[in-house]
Amino acid sequence: MNEAYASGVSWAAIIAGAFVSAALALILVTVGAGLNLSTNPTAVGAGDFTVGPSTIVWLIVIQIVASAMGGYLAGRLRTSWTTIHNDEVYFRDTAHGFLVWAVALVVTASFLASSASSILGSLPRVSNAGASQTFPSEPAQFNFEPNAYFIDSLFRSEHPEPMRVNLYMRAEAARILARGLRENNMSVADRTYLASLISAQTGLSQVAAENRVSVVFAAVQDSVNANRKALARLSLWMFIALLIGAFSASLAATIGGKERDRVQLVLARPSPSM
Repeated sequence: MNEAYASGVSWAAIIAGAFVSAALALILVTVGAGLNLSTNPTAVGAGDFTVGPSTIVWLIVIQIVASAMGGYLAGRLRTSWTTIHNDEVYFRDTAHGFLVWAVALVVTASFLASSASSILGSLPRVSNAGASQTFPSEPAQFNFEPNAYFIDSLFRSEHPEPMRVNLYMRAEAARILARGLRENNMSVADRTYLASLISAQTGLSQVAAENRVSVVFAAVQDSVNANRKALARLSLWMFIALLIGAFSASLAATIGGKERDRVQLVLARPSPSM
């Protein structure tokens, strides 16, 4: 068969390299989480997280190591073409490395998305089952309210009592804060009404309650803005890390291809006569 007209893609080598790359990436992600090299969330309910230099470095390391390993294996395992120009062989090796990176990225993203969907889908059922035994009247949607800490700070009192604050009132306060965040401003009517709820529950004066609403709403806005900046920074560095991974896979595939041709050349040499 004329190699010039044969398919230039060896899918077996690409899929093998992609699965190795995806598996190694998941292992390194697990190691990074164990070593606290991933994003650093704060206490549950505060809704903040940070992206430090260690997270950025680890993202790049994961892409370099996992992509390079997958690309190298694809280059070594790919069928060798002996009658094709070296430039074409170099291009095909590079393309195989790039395809390994692309397939591994799709496989890893699909796995993570499926896992996250399963985990998030199971959380409300677990929470409702556990909460209903102690607080049957607790609204299900409030269990994982990301701004729960700020809601707590609104209704704090100098003389706290167990379950003194009406949970549906807390949920209403959460919706008012959420609307204010969407519009980037809390209306006077919402601010006054929320302050009246706080005043009725805590015994604060209307003026003191309105001041508390202003302080807490400003803190929520600062938290949201910090999270947006952190997400933007993380997205930018993920983009850079992925580009580095694509380059690493392509380069490693060419190295694996040269090693493959070198070994085959050595094996093809006639043994010296005894």
